[in-house]
Amino acid sequence: MAIGFIGAGQMGSAMIEGLLNAKAVTPEQLFVKGGSSGTAEALQQKLGFQLINDYEDFKECQIIFIATGAKIVLEILKQAAPFMAENTILISVATGHTVEEAQAVLGNKIHVVHAIPNTPVSVNEGMIGAVFAAEMPSSIKAQALQVLESLGKVEEVSEALLGTFGTVAGCSPAFVDVFMEALADGAVMEGMSRSLAYEVVAQMLLGSAKLAIETKKHPGELKDGVTSPGGSTIRGVAALEKNGFRYAVIDAIKQANH
Repeated sequence: MAIGFIGAGQMGSAMIEGLLNAKAVTPEQLFVKGGSSGTAEALQQKLGFQLINDYEDFKECQIIFIATGAKIVLEILKQAAPFMAENTILISVATGHTVEEAQAVLGNKIHVVHAIPNTPVSVNEGMIGAVFAAEMPSSIKAQALQVLESLGKVEEVSEALLGTFGTVAGCSPAFVDVFMEALADGAVMEGMSRSLAYEVVAQMLLGSAKLAIETKKHPGELKDGVTSPGGSTIRGVAALEKNGFRYAVIDAIKQANH
């Protein structure tokens, strides 16, 4: 199966790496059209996919991703539409439009998916929200899901919730990275080496996330399992509450979502 990409910025590059890591596509079957930034050319040197210049080169692609800026996505779809074969699946990971708007540009012979992934798709541990065109045949939907699921976990959501989903899944990795850095700073202040601190923090987060996913316990219950009466952990939790940690996180989501 041939797959095309329009755009190879941060998100496009992450998805390209994830698809190749998962062997969902070979470099020979992956066609990428970049922009003026040169990121596609640099990535091609590393990964060996097919770098193209014309939309006509997408005619053999069964699935095409578009990963451009929100302001230009519909205009680019207008330019690319004449070169897409019938029954092509167009997966837009751009914001600023709806499935219906993209469908209106492409016509009914193209099947549209609007998906919002996050950067962990590059290591096949992404969290992807997806909206599918209402009239999409089940076989086409299954094909789109198979490709997206090679990049991580996929949740089908409504168009109305896709923005919030994208904020929580897409922006939060940056918030977690700030948290990781802060935890490591605290460890360094107490005498631990920087490299060991980052390793400990990253593994702790990985294990905590896996525990939450596999046990499906409420986060409060998991927290209670660590906080013994009068112990060091509950004193740390109290310090977080004193300094507005919970509100800061909630406000970060609110600000990012608006």
